[in-house]
Amino acid sequence: VLLLGTLLWAPWWALHGAPLAELSGEQDFQLFLHKNLEFTRKIKGDVAALQRVVCDTFQLCQEEELLLVQQHLGIAQAPLEQCHSRTFQAEACFSQIRDGLRTYHGSLATVLELLPGHTGLVETLQLDAANLSSNIQQQMEDLGMATVTYPTEDQGPLPTFSSHFHRQVGSFFILANFQRFLETAYRALRHLAHL
Repeated sequence: VLLLGTLLWAPWWALHGAPLAELSGEQDFQLFLHKNLEFTRKIKGDVAALQRVVCDTFQLCQEEELLLVQQHLGIAQAPLEQCHSRTFQAEACFSQIRDGLRTYHGSLATVLELLPGHTGLVETLQLDAANLSSNIQQQMEDLGMATVTYPTEDQGPLPTFSSHFHRQVGSFFILANFQRFLETAYRALRHLAHL
């Protein structure tokens, strides 16, 4: 009987000594990270689908062949250096992801003009980028994080293209840059999920 009592008491004793989660919000944060990792993966898949359309429709598939035109067009990558610097800070990284998503949301209007037959996919991508940006903004507010707005080099109006070919190449690089941006954002979210 004494042994049985000890065995029944042991699990409660072990639980009593186990540290509680520091914040109940920590579980919410992990849930946020996992949901948005999946969301980012979905957006990456949609960007890849549009990249295939641009490749198949306009034979624009190889970045190396278009670098000179890219320099002429001045299409820049939205910055994410705060997400892979040695002094990684969640607030700064989240702010850059949020701001970059807003930039790409606007830039996708160029792709929409170029691919009217794929309006549904482009508009879904715009909506998803806006929703992910809002999710990050909301999570930052929920966690009491300071929101920082990083200026982007090309936050003005959309680039104007002097020819249909330039619009094609511009769309190619908007999608290629967005894909790289999403890969970095995905790695940053995954890093936070494993801390």
